[in-house]
Amino acid sequence: MIALGVDPGTRRLGWGVVSRHGNRIEHIAHGVIKLRGEEPLATRLAQIERELCEVLGRFKPEVGSVETLFFHKDAQAAAKLGHARGVVLMALARAKVGVFEYAPARVKRTLTGSGQADKRRVALMIRAVLNLETAPVSDAADALALAVTHLRVGPSLAFERLATARARSSAPPAILARLGPRGRRAGRIPSTGL
Repeated sequence: MIALGVDPGTRRLGWGVVSRHGNRIEHIAHGVIKLRGEEPLATRLAQIERELCEVLGRFKPEVGSVETLFFHKDAQAAAKLGHARGVVLMALARAKVGVFEYAPARVKRTLTGSGQADKRRVALMIRAVLNLETAPVSDAADALALAVTHLRVGPSLAFERLATARARSSAPPAILARLGPRGRRAGRIPSTGL
């Protein structure tokens, strides 16, 4: 399986491609899409889409791994990051690449054992796990960490989703019909209108 990790940004967007063969995870490539801060946001987003599509076409990943959206103290910075993330999700969807999202703390915990690890520690662990000569720059290291996280925890996550979907579909129709909004049994608990 080939996984692409993407660390979105509007000035620097990190990407990393890794593969899994049995229990072995191997580095394929990584890089950073550098964007000029003085360019209009729309121009930078177009560049992200164009260059990320080149990466997708070249390496043909089966899955993409992106950080979940988190809140930022600076609303304007958060909005710009959200735009870049949206372009990434769109490019992955257009390439028919499955998308998985992981919280930053989960990525850090998967690689280092601590959800509070700093960027330097994550980069050093990526260097060790992928047997790289030098640690990648932080944007690329974060992207590689996302890809490695998916290859380590993604299969169990996919199994959980499949099991949940099967459990829902195997419930007798009479039971499903009695379930009201938010899982309440219709008629047993009065609706509050919320």
